[in-house]
Amino acid sequence: MTRLRSIANIVKGSETSDGAGVRLRRYIASPELDMLDPFLLLDAFRSDNPDDYIAGFPPHPHRGFETVTYLLQGAMRHRDSAGHEGVIRSGGVQWMTAASGIEHSEMPEQVEGLLYGFQLWVNLPASKKMSTPRYQEFEPEQMAIEQRDDNTRIRVIAGKTSGGVEGMVQQIDSAPLYLDVELAQGAEFSEQVAAGHNALLFLVSGELEVRADSPQPLLKAEQMAVLTDGDVLKLRALQPSRFLLIAAQPFNEPVARYGPFVMNTEEEIKQAFKDYRAGQFGSIK
Repeated sequence: MTRLRSIANIVKGSETSDGAGVRLRRYIASPELDMLDPFLLLDAFRSDNPDDYIAGFPPHPHRGFETVTYLLQGAMRHRDSAGHEGVIRSGGVQWMTAASGIEHSEMPEQVEGLLYGFQLWVNLPASKKMSTPRYQEFEPEQMAIEQRDDNTRIRVIAGKTSGGVEGMVQQIDSAPLYLDVELAQGAEFSEQVAAGHNALLFLVSGELEVRADSPQPLLKAEQMAVLTDGDVLKLRALQPSRFLLIAAQPFNEPVARYGPFVMNTEEEIKQAFKDYRAGQFGSIK
C-alpha cells in the first residue's frame, strides 16, 4: 500500500557565516535542526555582493564524512592536499568523500556577479570513516536530465528516478537520492522515495503544495521541509517552482563531531586532531 510523505516540519534556516566570512543560511546543524541522519549540515549561500563570498573557504581539513557542493550559479575553484584541483561551474557538482582525512579549499572563481549554491555534509558509516578519500565531480554538461513533459525537468545528481534516469554520482554508502526539479505553474510531481530513508525538500523559488492525506502548509521559497516517512512524494506547483529533493538511508550510529571532524566517539575526534597536527592529512601546496 502506498504511503504518501507529508511535511513533518518546516525549517527557515539561520543566518551565519563560515570559512573566511562567507555569508550563508544554515538549515541543518542549526538551532532548528541539529541533524537529519545521515545529513549533518546543509548550507545555502546566495549573494551578488562579492563582499559576502569573495573570502571563500581557505584550506581546512575534513575526516569521517562527505561534502557535496552543488552550484546553481557562479564558479568555485577547489584544491586539496592530494593534488586534486578544478572549478565547479553553474549546474556542476562535487561529491567529496573525505573519509580518513583531507585538507581542501574552496574559493570563488569570480569577483562579481551572483554566487548561489549549496553545501551538504553526508555522514559515513563507522566501517568507512577511515577509508581512502575520493572525488566524484561532474560538469553541468555531464549531468543526467529527465524531461518528463513540458512542465517538469529534473537534474539527477544521485540516485535513480521512477522514470529510470540515474545520476552520475555512484557508490555512496547512504544510497542517496538528490534531484533538482523545475516545475511549471500548476504542474504536479510524483516521485518514489525509499521507505525508511530520511528526506527533505528545499524550495529554491516558487511555492509548493505537498499532496498528502491531511492538509499541509505551503512551502515558500528558501524554506526547507523535513518529510515524514513513506514511499511516494506528491507535489503541486502553485507558481513556477524549483526545488531540491534529497533523501538517504540513515545509519543509526553514534555521532561525535567537532568542527571539520565527524566520527563515532570522542576518542576518535581527539585522534583526528592529533593526526591533522602531525601532518597526516597532507597540506595544500
